[in-house]
Amino acid sequence: MSTPSTSLDSSSAASATRGQLNGVLFVALFAAAVTRIAALPAIAGLGLSPLIVGIVAGAFYGNALRDGMPESWAAGINFSARKLLRIAVAFFGLRVSLQEIAQVGLPGLVESVVIVVSTLAIGTWAGMKLMKLDRDTAILTAAGSAICGAAAVLAFESTLQSKPHKSAMAVGSVVLFGTLSMFLYPLLYRAGWLHLDTVGAGLFFGGTIHEVAQVVGAASNVSPEATHIATIVKMTRVMLLVPVLLALGVWLNRLARDAAQGQQGARKLAVPWFALGFLALVVVNSLHVLPDSATQTLNMLDTFALTMAMTALGIETRVSQIRQAGPRALTTGFIVYVWLVGGGLAITWAVQRLFG
Repeated sequence: MSTPSTSLDSSSAASATRGQLNGVLFVALFAAAVTRIAALPAIAGLGLSPLIVGIVAGAFYGNALRDGMPESWAAGINFSARKLLRIAVAFFGLRVSLQEIAQVGLPGLVESVVIVVSTLAIGTWAGMKLMKLDRDTAILTAAGSAICGAAAVLAFESTLQSKPHKSAMAVGSVVLFGTLSMFLYPLLYRAGWLHLDTVGAGLFFGGTIHEVAQVVGAASNVSPEATHIATIVKMTRVMLLVPVLLALGVWLNRLARDAAQGQQGARKLAVPWFALGFLALVVVNSLHVLPDSATQTLNMLDTFALTMAMTALGIETRVSQIRQAGPRALTTGFIVYVWLVGGGLAITWAVQRLFG
């Protein structure tokens, strides 16, 4: 026979579980609406992915209308922004294959590695030293520009375990400067200011533009060959997400151990195992184990899961928190963008001269 306290505990646990499920369902419905909005020609034409639309819509709701949401749903919002996020980032690996990366060969790999490493270093340094941003905001801003836009911000946010508003600021930089690149790069190319052939344009566009959709949008204004090369170079940058996340995890673990020496019970940060899941699924995709239809379906579901995670992050974001570091974060993004344009062009010329 159960005691009254046991009955209350089980009732409370059931209520909490129901609230969490309601929160996840709410985010899923919100993300479905966001997906429809992102598919509108006016939005899709700007190269804005559902992920970006999701964080903007989520932030609007979180700041203007969240008082109408039951408090018990917060656990479901948090689940979507954290655990679901890790699973979705791992499945992002099904978009990359080793065969595609091999098509652009050593020039594409060198271009990607040099740009990713240099952009991460310059962006983190500029954010922390010049703009006096906190470590997490500086790294997130640099990562979004260096690797794969919003998806990289999500992956780094999960590893750093940073606050949602910091991710929102980094995504804002991706939206602004990535969209600018999508329109500016084709204009510069047509005007003859970039001094690049079709292959060089593919290397430059794929190596320096933030989001995959923005790369495709910009390169399609040059030629189909440039679009093909740019897309593969971009996916090579996506592939570099794995070693960079693993290196970040090792570094954070070392910092945690150092802190633990002077502070008993300091939390040890875990290695981002979802990055290994990402790598495993790249191998699966490269081996063509799954039918194309299954891969396409999984990619569509993964985009939806990433949209849910980004929407949940938006709901948890507060404008007042962004306002404190907004101009400094945006200036950091601008510094990184200047490097991507100028430094990226110089790297592309050097790569073509080295391997040409």
